[in-house]
Amino acid sequence: MPFEVLTMGRVGVDVYPLQTGVGLAEVTSFGKYLGGSPTNVAVAAARYGHSAAVITKTGRDPFGDFVRTALEGYGVDSRFVGTSDIAPTPVTFCEIFPPDDFPLYFYRLPKAPDLDIQADELDLDAVRDARIFWFTGTGLSEEPSRSATLSALAHRAKSGTTVFDLDWRPMFWKDADQARSYYAEALRHTTVAVGNLDECEVATGEREPYAAAKALLAAGVELAAVKQGPKGVLAVDRDGSAVEIPPVPVDVVNGLGAGDAFGGALCHGLLSGWDTRRTVAFANAAGAVVAGRLSCSDAMPTEAEVDAKLREASLTATSPTIERRA
Repeated sequence: MPFEVLTMGRVGVDVYPLQTGVGLAEVTSFGKYLGGSPTNVAVAAARYGHSAAVITKTGRDPFGDFVRTALEGYGVDSRFVGTSDIAPTPVTFCEIFPPDDFPLYFYRLPKAPDLDIQADELDLDAVRDARIFWFTGTGLSEEPSRSATLSALAHRAKSGTTVFDLDWRPMFWKDADQARSYYAEALRHTTVAVGNLDECEVATGEREPYAAAKALLAAGVELAAVKQGPKGVLAVDRDGSAVEIPPVPVDVVNGLGAGDAFGGALCHGLLSGWDTRRTVAFANAAGAVVAGRLSCSDAMPTEAEVDAKLREASLTATSPTIERRA
């Protein structure tokens, strides 16, 4: 059976402080969680009952064992989690200064195992047959992962839904110009693009939300979702119809997992056949739920929890939103 959601890219262990409002130098205790954006998206999709797997690699160490055990515990198939000898499984630390300051510290040098994915290791049938294939910008940042990602995209040839999480992490790239050229190549194989304003600017050179969405559509996608933080989300379809989803109020605990929750919920809406407005409203609310929690993977909500958040905000997944032609 093909997977409903197959993601590819970053994995690691999130080591998050159990104290907020203080720097790492003052933190006295930490929690350990499964991490990595595409990995969290697969976890979120599984939480909604979808069959999910992730293509990635860990180091040959106990944290690699933890990754596999955690994935299986969340209901995510780990058959495509390989092992690389180039480096240990990455860990990521953060500092938590609510509501909007969450510095990240990536320990992925000299190169993370998930960037050591080889094109000839891919199960291209699984890539082609998945209903949704989700990949990220970080996977394009270095070889051999870059070639493996582009090979997967070329083989898939836009079968099903192919989602590009723009996922701009400047510390993984030489500069934005280098990233833009590879982003452009990947966008040709993409049906859905998702990113915040910084990520859209790197991908397209445009920062104004409508201009960025139009540029993504011109690059070949069929749906562009532009996340605007406190201004909500703009989504524009290939036919030019646009929906603006307002933000969902939340007392932020840790905003780092909100984008991954958005991604998993977006997959759920797409798989469920919902229209763009309902899908993006649901995804926006899922992000708010996770922003109100400490961890990322552990925090991914169920559909009932997202619906409750929508009701709490006096919204529904088909609530009034702004619609116009882009």
